Amino acid sequence: MSTSQIVSWGGYDFNCYDPTQTNWNDVPGIYIFAGKSADGRWWRAKYVGQTSSFIARLGPGLNNHERWPEAIRGGATHVHARVVQNELERRSLELMLIETYNPPLNSA
Repeated sequence: MSTSQIVSWGGYDFNCYDPTQTNWNDVPGIYIFAGKSADGRWWRAKYVGQTSSFIARLGPGLNNHERWPEAIRGGATHVHARVVQNELERRSLELMLIETYNPPLNSA
């Protein structure tokens, strides 16, 4: 997984990936489908999820994820990802991010 920048969500650093240029690793973590605000200054979360394996869940070109097409239609252009080994920590962080940022595809 090659990265271009670091983005902070809820005080946690996430690597920002262009999904068309990323080969996912077989590691667990949290991911956010995100796009820039209209003025280009802020990232907006479209969907937050957690996985035991980025490659299994996101696959090549995000073909394995059922929400990616909707996220694109909603303005997502990138995936922000953070490796989190502990399953309880992943679940807790996922819930906190959903509560904090209220991504539209997590309530749909």
